[in-house]
Amino acid sequence: MKRILLRSGKSPYDVVGVEEALHRDVIATNSGNLIFSDAAHKILETPGTEVVSNGMPSDVSAAARINAEYDAFVIPLANAFRPSFESALKRMTRLISKLRIPVVVLGVGAQTGVGYNAERLKRIEPTVREFCAAVLERSASIGVRGEFTEQYLRDMGFKDVETIGCPSLFMHGDRLQVHKKALELTPQSRIAINGSHSAVRAQGLDRIIGRTHERYPNLRFVGQNLSDARQLHWRDLSDPNAAVTAMPTHPDHPMFLEDKVRVYIDPLTWIDDLRSFDFSFGSRIHGNIAALLAGTPATVLCGDSRTLELCRYFEIPHRRLDEAVKDLDSADPAKLYAEADFGGLVGGHQERFERFTGFLDRNGLQNTFTHGDGGAAFEERMRALTFPAGIRPWNEADFASLATRFGWMHSRIDKLSLDNARLQKELARSGARAKTVVVPAPQASVYRRARRAVGKPIRRALGTGQ
Repeated sequence: MKRILLRSGKSPYDVVGVEEALHRDVIATNSGNLIFSDAAHKILETPGTEVVSNGMPSDVSAAARINAEYDAFVIPLANAFRPSFESALKRMTRLISKLRIPVVVLGVGAQTGVGYNAERLKRIEPTVREFCAAVLERSASIGVRGEFTEQYLRDMGFKDVETIGCPSLFMHGDRLQVHKKALELTPQSRIAINGSHSAVRAQGLDRIIGRTHERYPNLRFVGQNLSDARQLHWRDLSDPNAAVTAMPTHPDHPMFLEDKVRVYIDPLTWIDDLRSFDFSFGSRIHGNIAALLAGTPATVLCGDSRTLELCRYFEIPHRRLDEAVKDLDSADPAKLYAEADFGGLVGGHQERFERFTGFLDRNGLQNTFTHGDGGAAFEERMRALTFPAGIRPWNEADFASLATRFGWMHSRIDKLSLDNARLQKELARSGARAKTVVVPAPQASVYRRARRAVGKPIRRALGTGQ
């Protein structure tokens, strides 16, 4: 049995409760990561291959164990070539440099503006060079998202670069069916919208969200960040993203108060929910890929190179976000829906899939669609599991919601108490003269924030037992 270590926040088969998922950050700050890591897991899982999630750490001390236990390390990546990811890229390079097994990168991208100007990436170029050199010593080529990233690496002198897109869109293999369910959208159509904090704060997406909210009563915003999820579930405003009050996941936003916001911690429930929508649009590439995987038409509003190059490669309907903000009528869902043509996306999918599997072959990796059951066992196992529903806004302090949240807090406090006792015993055995060790319970601060946020309703629910 060949064993592959996959860089991912969690295995697709791991059912994690909402509170625990947010505490452990199984989405690695963005639930879009799970869309492409779950797809990679399914694709690589064949009768002769076991795929194991690494939980995302890049600890160089684990290199010896990885060399001993695994036959390959596969790294699905998104916009990893960006300044804010440099430290993580350095840690990954240090780990890779200690590995003796093949290391394969799936769909890495460089991030800059929609003008494809790589000047802002000059500062991190030495780090990118070291990473790519370390990978190419252990693989035949590097798989990148699209045209910009391919040219970016070729300009550095790397020749073994292949544009393969993102594994997410190959979750169903060479099949991808996207159909318009209606001739046109009406004010009663079910529409999903998505977007990042930066797009809302600095690129004008808030104007599009506000206008769409006014015109389409069946609108739903789908957030993706860990901070989005914590705002919905805990009303936690401790993250800097809470300063973006125009984000629908903020408790002060009208869409939050109207229960028109969700965040998903599992791709299965995310994709399933989007099947019932007529259209999806916004600046999140994987938010819209989730819709396409559900067969729901989608249009991406591109605000940077990472989304633009992927849309161009897969021929996903798209518009530049800056142009859409200048002409709000052009960003109306009904107009975007009418203009969206999925002929290139669907018609060219098989050729792109063959290019992707060819890349896997050249790097010594089998895939379930060529060498297995096409993912049937994966799908059967997934359907037998019950994953948490999408996280909803916490608007009411009912007894059931309080019991779930406070029950989890108490379990965490119990665990911290046990850890505290263990640490005290270890200190005592070491002969150290230590004062009483007090390990603070971070969940208590969450409790206080929740209590401040909903105040009287919580006290009333606790006092009356309702």
